[in-house]
Amino acid sequence: MSKTPLARAVALATLGASLTLPSLAQADFIGDSKATLELRNFYMNRDLRDTTAAQQSKREEWAQGFILKAESGFTEGTVGFGLDAYAGLGLKLDSSDERAGTNLLPNAFGNEGPDEYSEATGAVKVRLSKTVAKVGGLMPKLPIVSSGDSRLLPQVFTGGMITSQEIDGLTLNGGQLREVNFRNSTDRQDISATNYTSAASPRDSDRYNFAGGDYKFNGGNTTVGLWYGELEDIYDQKLYNLIHVQPIGDWKLGANLAYFDSQNNGARRAGKIDNDLTSLNLWAGLGAHTFRLGYQKVSGHGAFPFLNETDPYIVNYIQILDFTREDEKSWQARYDVNFASYGIPGLTAFVRYVTGDGFDGVGGASGKEWERDVDISYIIQEGPLKNLGLRWRNAMVRSNASIGDLDENRLIVSYTIPLM
Repeated sequence: MSKTPLARAVALATLGASLTLPSLAQADFIGDSKATLELRNFYMNRDLRDTTAAQQSKREEWAQGFILKAESGFTEGTVGFGLDAYAGLGLKLDSSDERAGTNLLPNAFGNEGPDEYSEATGAVKVRLSKTVAKVGGLMPKLPIVSSGDSRLLPQVFTGGMITSQEIDGLTLNGGQLREVNFRNSTDRQDISATNYTSAASPRDSDRYNFAGGDYKFNGGNTTVGLWYGELEDIYDQKLYNLIHVQPIGDWKLGANLAYFDSQNNGARRAGKIDNDLTSLNLWAGLGAHTFRLGYQKVSGHGAFPFLNETDPYIVNYIQILDFTREDEKSWQARYDVNFASYGIPGLTAFVRYVTGDGFDGVGGASGKEWERDVDISYIIQEGPLKNLGLRWRNAMVRSNASIGDLDENRLIVSYTIPLM
C-alpha cells in the first residue's frame, strides 16, 4: 500500500534522524555530519492581465513542501569517503484546472495534477587533501551553473563534479551533468536550454560539461573568475568575471562585472547562437542601507542561453523577467534596508525597478518592458519559533513582448529544523 502524504513527511524526518546512527562510520564521519528538514509553505498568485475570456486569467496555487538535506562528514584516512542525501515532498493544498501552472506542482492549465509528489536522491563523495569529488544528485551553486530554488522544491541534477582548493585563494570546479529533476517534477529528464529557434526545435541534451574557478587576492577584496560551460549539441559559453569590494570610511563599495560569450555547439539543435552578454552590478552600503545600480546588454544573434530553471549569473535575472532577449539593454535601480540597525533583527526588505528596451516586441513593435519588485522578509531570531521565516514577494510587469502584462504575489512561510 502506498504511503499517505503525512506518512511520507514522517518518513523524511525519520530518515534524517536515522542518519545520526551510522553503524560503520568513524568519528569524523559522524562529528562533521549535519542534517536539516525545511518546512516550506508557498502561496503564489499570478494575475495574467492580457488574456481573453477563452484563455487562463490567473495562476493561483497553494502548496506545502518538506525538504530534507543531509551531509555526512568523511571517514578517516588519506582518502575519506562520505554520503549526501536529499528528499523532497510536495503537497497540494489548493489548486484547480483553471488556476494551475504556477510551477509549484506538477500540473498545467486544464489539469490541476496529483495531490502530492516526492523525490529523493543521494551522492557519494570522496576527499583527498583539499579536493572533493561527488557523484550522484547535485545542486551546484556556481557562476556557470546554479541550481534553481525559487518554487516549492529545488532543482536537482544528476552527474559528477570536483572541487579543489589546494592553493590558497584559488577554487577550481569541473564536472558533467547528465540529467535534471525540475522543480515541479519527480522524474529525471535530459537537460534543456532556454534558447531555441522554434517550438519544434529539439533543445535537449544529455551532457552539460563545465569547468572553471575563481581566485581571491588583495586581502580577499578582489576576485577574478574564468568559466566554461557546454550543453552538448546546443551551445557553449565562456564567462569572464571580476568582483571588487572597497571599504571607504563607513561606506562599503562594490562592483561585479560579468561577460558571457555564447556560441552554438555541435549539431546546433537550438539553431544559430552567437551572442555576448555584459552584466554590471554596482553597490554602495552605509549602515543599514545598500544602494545598487545594474546594467545588462545582449549583443549578437539570438537571446542569451542558459539552462532551464537555473539562476543565471546576471544582474537583471529577477523575480519574473530576465531581460535576455536579442539586442535587449536593461538598467536596474535597487534599495535594500536591514532593520537590525533599528532594533528589529531578522527583518530585511528591498525594492527594485528594472527597465529594458531595444528588442523586437509583438508584431514588430519597438520592444519595451519593465518590472518592479518589493520583497520583505522576517526570520524570528530567538524563542520557540526561532528560524521561522516569513516572506512576501510582490512583482509587477509591463511588457509589449510575448509575456505581456502581469501582477504577482508570493507568500512563503518556512521553518528549518536542525536534525543533527
